[in-house]
Amino acid sequence: MRLDSLWLTDFRNYTDATVELAPDGLTVITGANGEGKTNILEAVGWLATLASFRGAPAEALVRVGAESAVVRGAGSRAGRELLVEGSISPRGRTRVQVNRQPLRRSRDLLGALRVSVFSPDDLVLIKGGPAERRGYLDDLLVSCHPRWDTVRTDLDRVLRQRATLLKQAGGRLTAEVGLTLDVWDAQLAQLGTTLAEGRAALVVQLEPQVAKAYEDVAGEPAAVTLSYAAPWRDTDGGLAAALAAARRDDLRRGVSTVGPHRDEVMIVLGGLPSRTHASQGEQRSLALALRLGGHQVVQQAAQESPVLLLDDVFSELDPDRSAALLAHLPAGQALLTASGPLPAGVVPARRLRVRAGVVVDD
Repeated sequence: MRLDSLWLTDFRNYTDATVELAPDGLTVITGANGEGKTNILEAVGWLATLASFRGAPAEALVRVGAESAVVRGAGSRAGRELLVEGSISPRGRTRVQVNRQPLRRSRDLLGALRVSVFSPDDLVLIKGGPAERRGYLDDLLVSCHPRWDTVRTDLDRVLRQRATLLKQAGGRLTAEVGLTLDVWDAQLAQLGTTLAEGRAALVVQLEPQVAKAYEDVAGEPAAVTLSYAAPWRDTDGGLAAALAAARRDDLRRGVSTVGPHRDEVMIVLGGLPSRTHASQGEQRSLALALRLGGHQVVQQAAQESPVLLLDDVFSELDPDRSAALLAHLPAGQALLTASGPLPAGVVPARRLRVRAGVVVDD
């Protein structure tokens, strides 16, 4: 999988830009802060997921004063030409075409273009709460097999419906509330068990890849372990039994207290929890290792290498770890933004410079 050309119209700070990328190897995008480097990576990520990896809403992606933005990307996948085109409107529906064919649903885009993204915000994968790590796993599952998007979406819907019922019940377990809870609990048990099993299997695949990536970046061996913590999976009867046991407490509190939306991913470095005991440098290297390890897992599952997007990675790593990262970049296409000089000895396949929304060869 590769992306050869990117066209931006009224996207972020770009009025009209054409970006030619190296089809293989590393494309480096340089420029001062605030000039629009990250916007290029964001556009590529949007073409793959129809969402900003920075968490920005649609209106933030449209240039100030413009009615809509257009993002187009051309490349190839599995030896066939690939053209993805999207129109972003802050007030209307996003429209997307793949090879000139309109998509009826956004999920139909999943898998057409795959990306792996590392950004400075990824430190939250280590330092943040369990929801960040659950989201990381779920995004990887969808990248590996788009069918997981249906499981995740259906589960979110059931959890919202159950939460509404619990709040409306006001702590009272009437016959009607009990019957309705039975319906939602049966769906939650089925979907939640399916998702948790997928997450747990993914963690098993991830662990050696993350450990290897951490060793490559840190330049020294270290014991990195990952585990999926879901106490309800160890009880007789699984999630169905756990939901039944927690029903009265759920009604009293008005929330669902057990299920995959409460599970955790434990990341341990050197026998200690990385969230509380790892240094800042170790946490940054671990966050990058999670992305690189996930990249390898998706590559194995999809039998093709995602486009690797590395945003301002050198600001998060010391010079030695920066050089080690570039020495161990996975094969395939990678885009990297940098505000300062590259580590010595790095020769990109293509080098671009951005200034005030204009992209030129550097």
